[in-house]
Amino acid sequence: PQLPHGHMALPSFWKVVEDSLQQSGAQLRAFCQAFETVAPSPGTQPLTPAEERKVLSLVSKHGPDKLYQVTSNISGSRELDLTLLRGQIVALLQNSDTKGNTSRWLVDAGGPRGFVPAAKLRPY
Repeated sequence: PQLPHGHMALPSFWKVVEDSLQQSGAQLRAFCQAFETVAPSPGTQPLTPAEERKVLSLVSKHGPDKLYQVTSNISGSRELDLTLLRGQIVALLQNSDTKGNTSRWLVDAGGPRGFVPAAKLRPY
């Protein structure tokens, strides 16, 4: 089967290829910009007044360097596990569980304390 541009001279053919690649690139960039505008990064989520008070109390109790933000919803499955929502702020109490497992951290969620997966926390 013949390509639709098979009859073209080579320089013209490459020009068509280049133009369509540039157009696709421009569309992709526009899509990425639109996506960034629609989806705010987790770091910029505004805190509710109640959440803000909780953060202030965590800071005063534990210091700002101990604060972490939950990067995705956590549903605690074991005893002493916490169930938290993405965006919540917690304070690190200990970077391991009672058995010394460093993938589960003990945190203060502004009242309840318990274990969460360390991989779902990032410094606030």
